[in-house]
Amino acid sequence: MNWQDVCDDPLLRELPYKIELNEWGQIIMTPLTNRRGLLCGLIANALPKGAGHMLVNCPIDTEQGVKVADIAWTTREFIATEIHHPACSRAPTLCVDIAVDGIAAGYYAAKRELYFARGAQEVWLCDEHGSLSFYDCAEQLPASRLFPGLGRIESDYLH
Repeated sequence: MNWQDVCDDPLLRELPYKIELNEWGQIIMTPLTNRRGLLCGLIANALPKGAGHMLVNCPIDTEQGVKVADIAWTTREFIATEIHHPACSRAPTLCVDIAVDGIAAGYYAAKRELYFARGAQEVWLCDEHGSLSFYDCAEQLPASRLFPGLGRIESDYLH
């Protein structure tokens, strides 16, 4: 199965899951929750407007199938070249994943490497309480270099 098949399948459109493909074209599903949706919205609202564009649920075609960043931020030029494809052939400048309890940390580390292999400059991982971890292709960072003012996502609902 390829990404266009997933996009065209009417049965898959109604599933309450984030869908990705592995390197063999098999579907991987992660449940969507209200907490995850809130965190995505809070992160999207915290990123600066005007200098670039935000993508929510951004599919990225990697060497191990299509992976989906929960939030991505990128340049206008990137959007202009990728918008007509069902999945991005390269990664946006910033890719953010919301960690789901029960999914091994190794899964997110592997996704991070796939994003970097496709050109991401930074990858963030947000836990279910709003704490952010920042990475570039070489190491974990103490703070984002792209958006140094962000450190934690706050909401009364996350406690």
